Amino acid sequence: MNDTPGWTSPGSAPSDGHEPGASGPADRPATGEPADRPSADTTSPGTKWSKEQPPPGQWSAPTGPGQAPPPPAPRSGWGTPPPPPGGYGGQHRGHGGPGGYGWGAGWGGPPPAAKPGVIPLRPLGVGEILDGAVSTMRTHWRTVLGISLTVAIFTEIIVVLLQGLVLDDTATDALNDPDATLSELTDALTTTTVNSGVVFLISLIGTVVATALLTTVTSRAVLGRQVTTREAWRDARPQVLKLFGLIVLLLLMVTGILLVAMLPGLLVTATAGGEAGVGLAALGFLAGGVVAVWLMVRFSLASPALMLEKQGIKKAMSRSTKLVTGSWWRVFGIQLLATVIANIVASIIVIPFSFLAATLSGDGVGGFLEGGGDLGWTFLVVSGIGSVIGSMITFPITAGVTVLLYIDQRIRREALDLELARAAGLQGPGSPGTLPGS
Repeated sequence: MNDTPGWTSPGSAPSDGHEPGASGPADRPATGEPADRPSADTTSPGTKWSKEQPPPGQWSAPTGPGQAPPPPAPRSGWGTPPPPPGGYGGQHRGHGGPGGYGWGAGWGGPPPAAKPGVIPLRPLGVGEILDGAVSTMRTHWRTVLGISLTVAIFTEIIVVLLQGLVLDDTATDALNDPDATLSELTDALTTTTVNSGVVFLISLIGTVVATALLTTVTSRAVLGRQVTTREAWRDARPQVLKLFGLIVLLLLMVTGILLVAMLPGLLVTATAGGEAGVGLAALGFLAGGVVAVWLMVRFSLASPALMLEKQGIKKAMSRSTKLVTGSWWRVFGIQLLATVIANIVASIIVIPFSFLAATLSGDGVGGFLEGGGDLGWTFLVVSGIGSVIGSMITFPITAGVTVLLYIDQRIRREALDLELARAAGLQGPGSPGTLPGS
């Protein structure tokens, strides 16, 4: 029992009081007791142990003149603090006892996983994914905010110029007029739809470019590597058109699903009219929305798969399907939480700018709240500044969470953490990247 960590039996070392030539364990009669246990006859001539022994929990190895105390017992587990100096006094250090240093005692769990960058290389929790996205923005703020700010400025400039010079903002007057004819309402609705579609398309292009660049930045941040805006663009440029095609395809799928689901209600409304057709169309819209949300979550990891694996659109969608299968609710919850957080942060910034723009414009806040205000240049410029600041914050959060969620799913299913550890230079025996729990 001398090899038990954290425990040493009396009589196992010369400092225990044996004299040269004294009878050792081999000279004892076979009594059925362990050899390293002192004999019951403590008065035998071969030993100088006193009849009065301290309790086992307070025993410490005796030392003689010129002898150093025995070294502390080896640590029995990862994360276990060394035994207190001056012996093993205090509380009992038995096998697996509370607070002991024996076998099974002091277990602190597996060692922490390697963390070369913004996340540890192991399966991630929800908080770690959100923290990783924020840490990427904080650690690589020059690149991240530079990309987001540049894309947001260019996008908003185009939107403001289109709204101020090209798009017709008088269509809302007819929609708010209770005396408007059916023809006027139809024209106004068509104009509003076209205006919204153009603005959405410009915003979509900006979102695609920002997502492509920030995907590269986040993937490098996982490895603890810096990347400049030029390097991110050089790496993402071959995949930008494919990413745009992927997003357009997903939008067309959603639109088609909604139209097909609403088609029976629309046909009933067009032929028979009445509330039955409207109710059927609304029910179809809800059913189609459920299917659309299911598909969007199923393909939500296609964007990082396309950018990081350099795959085509079809292959990226199949990769996303494989990674999300069995984890749909988890992916949906994390994406929804990130979207809500990003929109709340953006609203805190955008809403005050919108009210400020309405105050500085001709119609004031009242016209803005009623929806009939004139979108003058002052309103467009001031509200555009708020939109730029909001986009500068939402782009990194949404893109970062999507990329880290993709990496997390690959770690859980494909042991990507080992590949990332090797890519980060943590390979080799004993390196943090190869420890259990990584």
